[in-house]
Amino acid sequence: MNKNLFIANTLLALAAVGLSAYAENPYVGHWALTLPNGGPGWLGVTQEKGDLDGAILWGGGSVKPVNSIKVEGERLVITRIQVERRGADKGKKITETITATLSGNNLKLVTVKARPDGSRFGRAEFTGKGIPPLPPKPNLSKAKYGKPITLFNGKNLDGWKLTNPKNANGWIAEGGVLVNRPTQLESKPHVSYGNLRTIRGFKDFKLTFEVNVPEKSNSGVYLRGIYELQVLDSYGKPLNPHNMGAIYSRITPAVSAEKPAGQWQAFDVTLLDRHVTVVLNGKRIIDNKPLLGCTGGALWSDPMRPGPLYLQGNHGAASFRHIVLTPILKK
Repeated sequence: MNKNLFIANTLLALAAVGLSAYAENPYVGHWALTLPNGGPGWLGVTQEKGDLDGAILWGGGSVKPVNSIKVEGERLVITRIQVERRGADKGKKITETITATLSGNNLKLVTVKARPDGSRFGRAEFTGKGIPPLPPKPNLSKAKYGKPITLFNGKNLDGWKLTNPKNANGWIAEGGVLVNRPTQLESKPHVSYGNLRTIRGFKDFKLTFEVNVPEKSNSGVYLRGIYELQVLDSYGKPLNPHNMGAIYSRITPAVSAEKPAGQWQAFDVTLLDRHVTVVLNGKRIIDNKPLLGCTGGALWSDPMRPGPLYLQGNHGAASFRHIVLTPILKK
């Protein structure tokens, strides 16, 4: 081949590689959001054959797909359509437009809502930060463990505190069991009960505990304070990402392993390198699956930050015992 032609072809190839790299959408990935009220959120943006798709977590509840997502100039524009559930606009279809601009690894976002008549309201600014790519799936057989830590001593709430000290405390140590009784009285104002968290924070670990859930009750165990392991009376129900042992709205158990309400049930959970394995009543229901971001009710959205174990106390009654956490040491 002619030397000049070889050089020209090489430059063209390098240019093509460069253009391909620049053509990659910088918004594709996972983003930890800090919402206008300071609460945690999450945004996931994917791209397939040039088309963007997105899902968002706004504080509590489930991860939900967005209605539309596109790049306009240098901005990412997201649209969500929802029916307002409370307030003066209850029952109205509200269109929310979220606009994001990128600066390094950070997002600056603005949300604006519009009523069916076109009138706008609810403008607010918030921020996001890029979540580092997931590490490879860990080899659990090579994990090295530290000394087990008994988190509940069976006698009192030493080592625990409410996530919000303004809430009522429904938690009590009783007969070696950690019990939550969020009692509501008829004809009395609703009482907001608190979630209970460990004072200590942790990173990667193996967690074992037993839980007893009354009929139709609902609780949860938050790993590192941000990933909810669902605790629910879901015996006999079809597989669902909201059932017992699921990572709430994110990971559906592979099989059903829950027992009927009122029985003690055993969990064995391993959290390592942002991957989770869940064994419920001796059955592996989640096998080393990746955790893309926080779940509803998280204490914050940063998945790299160590955090506590926290037990959901603001929903329904539940009892816990034999809560033991074994840290996983650096490899």
